[in-house]
Amino acid sequence: MTISTPSYGQYCPISRALDVVGERWSLLILRDLLLGTTRFNDLARGLPGLSRSLLAKRLRQFERAGLVEKLVGEYLLTDAGRELEPILFGLGEWGARWTFGTPREDERDPALLVWWMHTRVDTSSFPGRRHVLHVRFTDDLRRFWIVIEAGVPSVCESDPGYPVDVAISSDVASLYQVWLGRLPLAHALRTGRVAFTGTPALTRRMPSVLRLSPVAGYADTSHPDAATQRAS
Repeated sequence: MTISTPSYGQYCPISRALDVVGERWSLLILRDLLLGTTRFNDLARGLPGLSRSLLAKRLRQFERAGLVEKLVGEYLLTDAGRELEPILFGLGEWGARWTFGTPREDERDPALLVWWMHTRVDTSSFPGRRHVLHVRFTDDLRRFWIVIEAGVPSVCESDPGYPVDVAISSDVASLYQVWLGRLPLAHALRTGRVAFTGTPALTRRMPSVLRLSPVAGYADTSHPDAATQRAS
């Protein structure tokens, strides 16, 4: 692999690896690539704090390093890129155990949360070819619709004009915690922190429709040392 960014200048495999993936935003871009996002605009939408110019620069660096290939407008991971998956998700597991608490105010981005959620919904148990989920936050005026057409989901920030199958109501922090596995959905429903509105035949299916974040299984609030670390 060849790189053009400044090197740490140490003959060590960890140093060499950080030369390739250690710059700001690199690991989050790779996270989204590993989760199946392949198009530039979708990567940009899932990383709202990252400028498009820096995203383009990082993707070029990954291409030169042999981590991705650009084919017909899509960025596809190579074998070298895919081998980062256990490393990156291992970092996620460590973060869930030792650094993860309730979401800070600057982390409560409802648009980003809905964007993440829409990539994981599975409405295959719903009848018909079009399904609409309306996401309403109790502490944010914005409204979002997840529209699934023949199994392909998209996010709308204005009413698409289709009948709503199920409305999801929650405060932003609670839905984040459900999505990331820190708050069991059953408990959130029982305590009113999350509510589903619609025909009972559909609302009953929502726990399987809203598949959680791929890192949700790492959230462990029972480890006493982790709890102490997160509270500090």
